Amino acid sequence: MTASAGASSYLIMTLVLLFLVSACATSPPADVDNICNIFDDKRGWYDDARDAEKAWGSTIAVMMAIIHQESRFVANAKPPRKKILGFIPGPRPSDSYGYSQALASTWEGYKRSAGRYGADRDDFGDAIDFVGWYNNQSFRRNGIQKNDAYRLYLAYHEGHGGYERGTYRSKDWLLGVARKVSDRSIRYERQLGACRERLEEDRGWFPWF
Repeated sequence: MTASAGASSYLIMTLVLLFLVSACATSPPADVDNICNIFDDKRGWYDDARDAEKAWGSTIAVMMAIIHQESRFVANAKPPRKKILGFIPGPRPSDSYGYSQALASTWEGYKRSAGRYGADRDDFGDAIDFVGWYNNQSFRRNGIQKNDAYRLYLAYHEGHGGYERGTYRSKDWLLGVARKVSDRSIRYERQLGACRERLEEDRGWFPWF
């Protein structure tokens, strides 16, 4: 094998490895119903979640339950397109995007407020930090406790102004969704109690996943 051929093979192998690592990092967890399995699957995510919890005071279980509801942990999630005449794909109802389904304008406000100017909506670490930041805003503006997943989700969905006006009160479907988020946060919290000590011991070992 010539030196140039060897270099080419090495380059191809490197690119394949980078592709596989990237695919692993952006694909959703295999089991989104168990928070321990999520963090075992996505090794760097617990560090990100713990950092957001420390920065904003919102619990890991609450933030993860909100992200589950918004995107099922799909990095490039978008709202489904509206149907024209029942079958023709039309425009999307909003420009929400990513793990947190944040609107572009809200995301820009977050970046300025939190000083995270390079944050991306399809980056899990940035997304969970955004959820923590938003919940902190809900605490400051609406007086919602940071472990109150039910009311935090209502404010997350309706916006702080909408929550103040009580726009959620006429939306029975949304109240049902908020209850689901609350129930999931309780399950996540219980599950996390069984693995958090181990995850703390592993913190920082796999920063690239």
